[in-house]
Amino acid sequence: MDETLLRSLTPSVLGILVRRGIDFAAAEDAVQDALVEAVRVWPTDPPRDPKGWLTTVAWRRFLDAARAEAARRRREDLVDEEPAPGPVRTVDDTLQLYFLCAHPSLTPSSAVALTLRAVGGLTTRQIAHAYLVPEATMAQRISRAKRTVSGLRFDRPGDVATVLRVLYLVFNEGYSGDVDLAAEAIRLTRQLAAAIDHPEVAGLLALMLLHHARRAARTASDGSLVPLAEQDRSRWDTRAIAEGVEILQAALARDQLGEFQAQAAIAALHADAPAAAETDWVQIVEWYDELARLTDNPVVRLNRAVAVGAADGPRAGLAALAAVDDALPRYTAVAAYLHERDGDLARAARLYTEAAQQAPNLAERDHLTRQAARLNALGRR
Repeated sequence: MDETLLRSLTPSVLGILVRRGIDFAAAEDAVQDALVEAVRVWPTDPPRDPKGWLTTVAWRRFLDAARAEAARRRREDLVDEEPAPGPVRTVDDTLQLYFLCAHPSLTPSSAVALTLRAVGGLTTRQIAHAYLVPEATMAQRISRAKRTVSGLRFDRPGDVATVLRVLYLVFNEGYSGDVDLAAEAIRLTRQLAAAIDHPEVAGLLALMLLHHARRAARTASDGSLVPLAEQDRSRWDTRAIAEGVEILQAALARDQLGEFQAQAAIAALHADAPAAAETDWVQIVEWYDELARLTDNPVVRLNRAVAVGAADGPRAGLAALAAVDDALPRYTAVAAYLHERDGDLARAARLYTEAAQQAPNLAERDHLTRQAARLNALGRR
């Protein structure tokens, strides 16, 4: 069973049903039923046209549900509209579906959450982690969003800012999480950049390219994480870096700075350094100051503390960290890193152990556990 194929086909099939006039909630239920049926049938009887098969089965599931509630006349009309079996025209509806899910009747945060769940392929837990809220809270938010748009026609697309936020979060989950969605997010952002001339769209594309360029060096052969300072920079994709920098420079030249351009500028400074020791941390701190002014995001302040520690020393970094909420994810890991650089190895080891227990994924937990073990071994010498 090719789960990647199923995941890639889901947005197009959902888009076909929505364009046929089915409300979003009913279309999503029908597609989910079709996916379950595919998992059951395909291993022994794979279809010649997977997309056509899913579309037909999803449509039939919708009809079955409608027959239970609608009058006979309406049932007959829907049966007449049932698509004929056979190949379905290949159309990439994913980006359009992102805009449709960002419905004006929803708040931006609810639209983002709904799109990540329905189209982006993320689980409720992954979305909750991205929003820094409990999973139960996010589940309620998504349910409310579904109820809000239930029965509405999706003919009023949402704004670009909401779609950019969705693409950014999908990329982040693909880059650092358990599901590989980074390449898909880059593909869709390229489409958006080709369709919309906006510096923040370009800034997001540049940011994605600059981060994705380092991906091959982020893990060792055993799957363990490799920190940025220890990465083999010869494994970085120089072509992607050059493209990202070129796109970023053109965006910045328009003098309409936004958060994605600022983040891309930070990534570009990391990519520009031939070695970790040559990183321009002073300029990175300045960009974090700009980013904090634009977003007032607690994660930005956390990352800024790391940059301050590199630019002005660990004591300065710890002072900056003191202004950040200690309940923030990865706060403890940052504190451990800064205390280690300050020479307090025992405290750093304890904090690394604590951070490992809070890690959002296995790879990060293993990395932090190894850091704690390394410092404990040094302390016994």
